[in-house]
Amino acid sequence: MSAEAEAQAAETAFDQIGGATRVQAVVEAFYDLMDTDPAYARLRAIHAPDLTPMRASLAGFLTGWLGGPRDWFAARPGVCMMSLHRSMPIDAELARQWTDAMGRALDQAGVEAEMAQALREVFGRMSGNMTTR
Repeated sequence: MSAEAEAQAAETAFDQIGGATRVQAVVEAFYDLMDTDPAYARLRAIHAPDLTPMRASLAGFLTGWLGGPRDWFAARPGVCMMSLHRSMPIDAELARQWTDAMGRALDQAGVEAEMAQALREVFGRMSGNMTTR
């Protein structure tokens, strides 16, 4: 393996996606879509009127989940996304709205196509696992 290939293999998904700036761009695009596109009306309806705290929380979660600084996890020991969403009435349609909006946000934020596709697949599984019915 070449030194360049080894260095790339050692990079985290956080590094590969473009770091904190790109993660924040994904989060902003996601919540902007959810807040303005009628296709995501049900998804928007389950969130508080002020999305500011959610924007910060999702950016922190994604940063740590992708292999960047784990501040979100350190501030919430033992908490996981599944348990945080357990009380929400997430059905297949709501999960689809979330996954679709995240996919569009990845594109809008300029995430490289191969990485965006991999994340779409993972996000699809994650949201599907959160369905309650």
